[in-house]
Amino acid sequence: MDCVSGSSAAVADKPVNKMKMCRAEYRSISRFIEPLRPSRQCMEMLKTQFPHLPPSTLLSIFSQEYQKRMKRSIMRHHAPDVVKGYYQRYRSEAKTRPTAPLLLELANEVDLSPALLARVILECFLQEREASVPSRQVLNSMLREPYLIPDLLLAKHIEQCTVNDCCYGPLVDCIKHAIGLEHEDILRDELRERNLSFLDENQLRAKGYDKTPDIILEVPIAVDGHIVHWIESKASFGDDHSHHAYLNEQFWSYCNRFGPGLVIYWYGFIVELDCQHERGILLKDGFPSDIVTLCQGTARS
Repeated sequence: MDCVSGSSAAVADKPVNKMKMCRAEYRSISRFIEPLRPSRQCMEMLKTQFPHLPPSTLLSIFSQEYQKRMKRSIMRHHAPDVVKGYYQRYRSEAKTRPTAPLLLELANEVDLSPALLARVILECFLQEREASVPSRQVLNSMLREPYLIPDLLLAKHIEQCTVNDCCYGPLVDCIKHAIGLEHEDILRDELRERNLSFLDENQLRAKGYDKTPDIILEVPIAVDGHIVHWIESKASFGDDHSHHAYLNEQFWSYCNRFGPGLVIYWYGFIVELDCQHERGILLKDGFPSDIVTLCQGTARS
């Protein structure tokens, strides 16, 4: 399972349009995204610029591109002198402009995710207050529930960051998890409608499997002339970076263990990535409409 992130995505946003695209079009979108910040306004800009694409697809692409950008620059933002400067500036401006969205402004100025900046500032505050480094558990609980922060003004600014960040933070994590589960439910419903017998991830783990796809078909199917033994649900867009990571971390091991399979990128993928049919991996952007059920003997032969 994997999923599109973003606080502006509706949990029930099942994509209707099929959203495969060529690599050239993806690069065009990526170039447009490069200067954007993770806000509701940026999503409106994307929808205006690319009206033919579903908002969920645009959000998935933006989120993945933005996260790559953050990974390239995160060490710079965590340098001790930089962190100290961010915190001192916030404390100073909180005295003179307490009602302004200070952390959102600072995050935009330094090109850092608001939720990631909120975490840095909160950690500095707690370290200053307690004279020790706060635990990950304490930080996470306060980011999830800002009312636990023993400074009402800071709590308000922290909450502004988590609510307005469409790529990082506890709110986004909850939505991502819900969307991923929803698309697994969609996949199971599609299989049941076609009377296809299967084992899902929970059933497979109960049988002792440690690393499994979302679905193992008890009776294999054929899709576009290719045998499928397993199905993996990805509620996200399949770009080069994520797909190659999934190949190495998941898909090849599934093929080695269970045979050829199908990956569904519910929000589309780069069409050039669908090139591993002979090695046992087929890509789709929705449940295939034209399938053939095989008997076990036929599949083995």
